[in-house]
Amino acid sequence: MKKPYQRARSRDVMTVLANARPAELDPSRLAGTRRQREDLARITFDAPDGASRRILMRPRAWLVPLGAVAVLATSAVVVGVPAQQEPHAGAGASAPSTGTTDPGGRLELLSVAEKVEAAAADEGTYWQVTTRTENVDVVGEPGQRYSVHSTGTSKWSVGVHPGTKSLMVSNLDAKTGPRTAEDKARWRAAGSPRTAKSVNVPGGRKALGYQMGTHQPLVMRTDFDGKIYALGPKNVSSQDLRELPTGSTELRRLLERLYEQAGSAETGAGRTNYVFQQAVNLVTMPVQPAVRAAAYQVIAQLPGIRALGSTVDPLGREGIGFALATKWRTPLGSVEEQIVVNPSSAALLSRQSVLAEPSAESQEAGLKAGTAVNYEATTRMGWAEKQITVPQNARR
Repeated sequence: MKKPYQRARSRDVMTVLANARPAELDPSRLAGTRRQREDLARITFDAPDGASRRILMRPRAWLVPLGAVAVLATSAVVVGVPAQQEPHAGAGASAPSTGTTDPGGRLELLSVAEKVEAAAADEGTYWQVTTRTENVDVVGEPGQRYSVHSTGTSKWSVGVHPGTKSLMVSNLDAKTGPRTAEDKARWRAAGSPRTAKSVNVPGGRKALGYQMGTHQPLVMRTDFDGKIYALGPKNVSSQDLRELPTGSTELRRLLERLYEQAGSAETGAGRTNYVFQQAVNLVTMPVQPAVRAAAYQVIAQLPGIRALGSTVDPLGREGIGFALATKWRTPLGSVEEQIVVNPSSAALLSRQSVLAEPSAESQEAGLKAGTAVNYEATTRMGWAEKQITVPQNARR
């Protein structure tokens, strides 16, 4: 692992972060992967200077090369679904649904696409998205397992015109601690430790750790050389987004080509999962209404997509849910990828990984099937003319 960086004279935060990044976590090798999307941060306990080594993970299609590829890490927070994961049907396979695919549900999602396509095209100076996240993990010794969660809010403001900057402010109201009252009792019984090691670490990896308590906001610039997003393995500009295909067939072919072009680290989840994740990313980007509609159509047409019917997202908002048929094996157990959409406004409310079959450690910690062990809920998405305000205490 590289030595912790000294504060550079340059204000290019992306370069500084890139220099501090471990080589094995080069974003060009991780961009768009399930690991990158689901991890907020992985912190090793043996940092030489005691400082947290933030590794930026779980993106909404951030840039690929220089480390600005993810929602910023909550200080010393570890996500609940670590890297090594496999679909039950094998990488690259699309497992059949355990029940019959609901054609009415697909039609409902296609109806959402029609509403999006009918929306008037609009554009401002900044495309701004606010999200609320929660990530769950299991810590503690055998017989004393308990779950912890890290929560926080992020604001991302993407400048779409030449000369404008893109900023991400994360860790707003961020904190880490025991998830439930029962977990808090077990944490206290363990001596109320300020740090805790995850039990869900694949063999051969260093321990992942949490720092309990609240965390300082973080800010970074996320544009680079005119590029504002990552689409699959490529960085794209606002003009590139404007030129995306507006038909579902053409858009799906594009996403499948990106799948073929991406490296094995990015595509290990399989073609269907890859296309699903990229299409969901597109829904939240500053694209034409017809492109956003096509992205919904691509999702509706994926093999094995399953309608969940009326449901609520992790914030309690009513919507309709959809899930990929493939369930993923993780150290927490098998998980299912889901999205929740508002059928009236056609807004994407949330995307989440929901525990289907808890592992032995998860069961000991009280995690049950149906628990969202990782979610990202969108609370605001739209255009603005002013850049977001950066908190004075934000770490740069």
